[in-house]
Amino acid sequence: MSTIRDFRRDTPPMTAQAESTARARLLAAVREHEPHREPRLGPRLGRRLVLAGALAVAIGAGVVVADDHPRVALPGATPVPGRDVLLMAAASAEHIPQGTGTYWHIMRTWQGPDAPQMQESWTTRDGRHWSRNEPDAAPGAVVEDPASFRLMGAEIGFEELEGLPTDPEELKERIAELPQHDSAMFPGERQGELVSPLVTLITELPTPAQVRAAAFEALAATPGIKNAGPVEGGQALLIPLSGSLEIRMVVDPEAARVARANILLTAEGGAAMSNSYVSVTTEWTDELPR
Repeated sequence: MSTIRDFRRDTPPMTAQAESTARARLLAAVREHEPHREPRLGPRLGRRLVLAGALAVAIGAGVVVADDHPRVALPGATPVPGRDVLLMAAASAEHIPQGTGTYWHIMRTWQGPDAPQMQESWTTRDGRHWSRNEPDAAPGAVVEDPASFRLMGAEIGFEELEGLPTDPEELKERIAELPQHDSAMFPGERQGELVSPLVTLITELPTPAQVRAAAFEALAATPGIKNAGPVEGGQALLIPLSGSLEIRMVVDPEAARVARANILLTAEGGAAMSNSYVSVTTEWTDELPR
C-alpha cells in the first residue's frame, strides 16, 4: 500500500467508472487464486487473509490517499459486498491487541434532540465500575455503581469473555446458552438471530482479539447484509432484522472497529434502536475517572 501511495501521490482521482472496473477486476483475480492459497493457511484463516489484502486495496482503489486527501465516496462506484467487509474486519481483528491499563473505558456520543449527548464508563478487572451521564444521575457527575458487563441480560465478566470460543459457530452456540432476558433482545433474537450480542462484542466489551475476529465472522453470516458504500470512517453497512428493523453501522475494516451505529446498547445488555448514529470508542487506560 505504501508503494501504491507513492505512485499515485500526484495522480488525479479516477473516474467512478474506472474505479468500479478496477474493483471488479481485483476481486475477480483474488477469487480466482484464493483456492490455491487456502490449503496452506487453513480454510478460515486463508480466506480472512486473502480478503484482507484484496479489500484493503479494493476499498482504496482509485482514490488519492495522500495524507491531506481523505477518502470520499465516488458516485457510481461498486461497493465491496457487506459480508466481505466484515470478513476483512475479522482478519484485521486477529492482529490488533487491546492494549493494557487499569480501567476499561467506554465513551458513547450521539446527537440528542437539542445538543450532542455523551456517556462514559470505567470498569476494573475486579468489577469496580464508574459512570458519567447515565440516566437518573446528575449531569457530568462520575458515579460509582455495581453495574457489570452484560449480553442479552446475562452478566459476563472478564474471565468469561476471555473464555469465549474463537470459532464463529461455537461462539454463537455459547451466546445462545447464556441466560436471556426478553426485554434485552430484539424480537428476532428470541428466535435465535443473535445480532445485537455480536455487535456488543465488537463495539463495547473488552473482548480478546481472536473472539472479536470470530464475532465479526459470525456477524458476516447474517443474511441480507448490504454495503451502502464508503463514508467518513469506513463502509456503511445495512443489517436487516426481523420485521422492518434494520441496523445501520459504519465499519472500518482495516481497524476492525465499528465507528458508529444506529443502536444504543442498554444497561441490561441489549440494544435499542436510535434515531441518530451512536459513536463508541473504547480503550484500556490508567487515567482515573473524574
